[in-house]
Amino acid sequence: MKASKRKVERLALIEQRLAQKGVLRLRDAAALLGVSEMTVRRTLAAHGERFSYYGGYILPAASPEGASAFDLQQDAGSNAESKARACEHALAFIQPDDTIFIDCGTTLDNLARLIPSDLTLTVICYSLNVANWLAKKPKVQMILLGGQYHQASSSFSGLDAVFGVGGDGLSRYGVHKAFISAGGVDIKRGVTCSYMHEAVVKKQVMAVARKNYLVFDESKFNRVRPALFAKVDAFDAMITENGAR
Repeated sequence: MKASKRKVERLALIEQRLAQKGVLRLRDAAALLGVSEMTVRRTLAAHGERFSYYGGYILPAASPEGASAFDLQQDAGSNAESKARACEHALAFIQPDDTIFIDCGTTLDNLARLIPSDLTLTVICYSLNVANWLAKKPKVQMILLGGQYHQASSSFSGLDAVFGVGGDGLSRYGVHKAFISAGGVDIKRGVTCSYMHEAVVKKQVMAVARKNYLVFDESKFNRVRPALFAKVDAFDAMITENGAR
């Protein structure tokens, strides 16, 4: 088989898997194609108009939904692979037909994009980058909390997001599991984030969810951000790139 034909077949297989899942890990792509990860990287580099590669994951470059989340992760800067691994561990806690809450930020959009296309869920969120990924999942019923949009965190705030129609807010939903992000985790001071409007939503959902999971990469340990929203022991588990504890 000529080299050009092999390349065409590799590209077709990658595109087929992206169409099914929305995202593909580099190591999974290498296993799928029966080649080394370096060969996959070379293929991606030669076809940058068709694919994006970031933090160990392959994304469809032409997808407007993917571009939004991808750009936000780039802006966030570091630890992208650790964030993605933490969300791989978090995914194991989700069961079919769950109603879950996915928090905002550049960690948990990984969880949204990793949800399998054939998994039936109801997902509540209040950030645009998470919603963009959920909109690609055919079995997900998405509930997007509205309000004022904050570009810096790609999240919404205000009466709609916090209290909802009729003033009952998140209490009207039966949330099985809430996956919460953080900008800082300090054993003595507690769990913090950068924006006050996010802390309000986090507190409310934690009060109604049956299980609360804190998902973050370990660079957040011993950091304190401006908005305190929980003590460390308020969570059923802390999930990092090294697993759940």
